Amino acid sequence: MKYNIIPSNQFLKQLKSINPRNRKIIENKIDLIKQNPYRYKKIHSKKFSRVFRIRFNILGSETRLIYVLIEPNIILVCLLDRKKDYKDLEKYLSKI
Repeated sequence: MKYNIIPSNQFLKQLKSINPRNRKIIENKIDLIKQNPYRYKKIHSKKFSRVFRIRFNILGSETRLIYVLIEPNIILVCLLDRKKDYKDLEKYLSKI
């Protein structure tokens, strides 16, 4: 199945503040999502049933790329800082 990648406004804002080297890492992960969106760990959400996260390290901090799968679309929601313990996740998901 062919999936469409749709970045949210929040994701685009966060991506602009990242240096080119780390941006390349994120782009590679997005390519892996296109191939198989079920590849990464599923997380729980009140609003959506298919929310996933990719774990990686940017500038020394644990970061998560959160995406929602609404077939045939993959919506890139945000880059979530692990220090906040997913407290802001539902806020970002409500903006979709």
